Amino acid sequence: MSENPDEKLGIIERLRRGLPAPELSYVADREGIGVEEIVSGIVKGEIVFPANRCFPLKQKPCAIGRGLRTKVNANIGTSTEVHDFNDELAKLRVAVDAGADTVMDLSTGGPIAEIRKALLAVSPIPFGTVPAYDLITRFCGNGNSIHKAVVDDFLKVVEEHGEIGVDFVTVHAGLTTEALSLLKSEGRIAGIVSRGGSFIADWMLHNGKENPYYEYFDELLEIARKFDLVLSLGDGLRPGAIKDGTDKAQIKELSTLGELEERALSRGVQVIIEGPGHIKLDEIETNVRLEKELCHGAPFYVLGPIVTDVAPGYDHITSAIGGAIAASHGADFLCYVTPGEHLRLPTEADVREGVIAARIAAHAADLVKLGERARRWDDSMSRARFRRDWEAQIRLALDPKQAGALSGKEIEKGEGCTMCGDYCSYKVSERILANKGDSK
Repeated sequence: MSENPDEKLGIIERLRRGLPAPELSYVADREGIGVEEIVSGIVKGEIVFPANRCFPLKQKPCAIGRGLRTKVNANIGTSTEVHDFNDELAKLRVAVDAGADTVMDLSTGGPIAEIRKALLAVSPIPFGTVPAYDLITRFCGNGNSIHKAVVDDFLKVVEEHGEIGVDFVTVHAGLTTEALSLLKSEGRIAGIVSRGGSFIADWMLHNGKENPYYEYFDELLEIARKFDLVLSLGDGLRPGAIKDGTDKAQIKELSTLGELEERALSRGVQVIIEGPGHIKLDEIETNVRLEKELCHGAPFYVLGPIVTDVAPGYDHITSAIGGAIAASHGADFLCYVTPGEHLRLPTEADVREGVIAARIAAHAADLVKLGERARRWDDSMSRARFRRDWEAQIRLALDPKQAGALSGKEIEKGEGCTMCGDYCSYKVSERILANKGDSK
């Protein structure tokens, strides 16, 4: 039997040729929109569908971008200090249970390859990685230096991730020598806080060469096409301190990412643009508008953003504040931040809190972006509250486990909670609305 050449095409190329994409039906049903809207967005580069074409589709695929529900990513993975295999599997289960749309493995310690394959084997949601982390651990883990890596090493590690079934990868392709020269004059407090970005910059400066992911971007695109990998173009110069937000180096990198996005789309490669980072509340809208303008409406993936530097232990809250504002202005994809951010590798409990906080931010933004489509959920909850229907309230809660745990025996009482007791405003409102108000 001859091989079907269409099977080698990525989703953009298939849709451009008018070929069917039945895998998008599940996504359209979940979003409550027509498949044609998703098709149009993918072809324009405003929506991505992360799914490695060489492997079976995940149980819970998703699309990310314009006109869709704001998605949430959960980062898990080991470090050089903590690398328990079972812990990472447990974190994956927690992230999925809490409602994460995607997950990324950022492992840098222990048997990384084995851990990643095990996570991939059981993940029901799209799975992402940062290939540069593997490069770092291979060259720096044995007392060597990233300086010894050659261009082929940078590209080969991306291909390896595609070969094992990864759906989307972060590559810091916009971190150029020109952007680095601007960084030196910015007077940043925190310098380069991107782990991948810092090591790539170190390699560039030591070897006196351009970033391989930028210089050999065409070769990177060929690898992405092979697996239909979504390239999440990383913000290697994102601000990691409030003072550093929206500086010239950050914006130069973003402008470069916009140029790369056009090149990728012309080759049928899907692209996400990554964004800050630590920025003030009044800079968030500007950052989103700049990304949408410079990167031609490509999906915007933000880390938070974190809106103040002084709340370690509560950065799931500082990031949820920023995420809600960013998404309400058009950001499409929120990377969760956990209470342990800046302090430790996240625990299972941290993962759950981080996902829930990001989901709250995402839905709050969707009420702005999607209007009635998103509000139906809130309306159902409001009606259940007015009826004092405790079981419905728990069922409709964004986190039913937490709502159920806090409600205690209120479900059994049926008529009121311990907040208002006999002085329940809903009971009074029922009388008023039924024209039975008592004037005494």
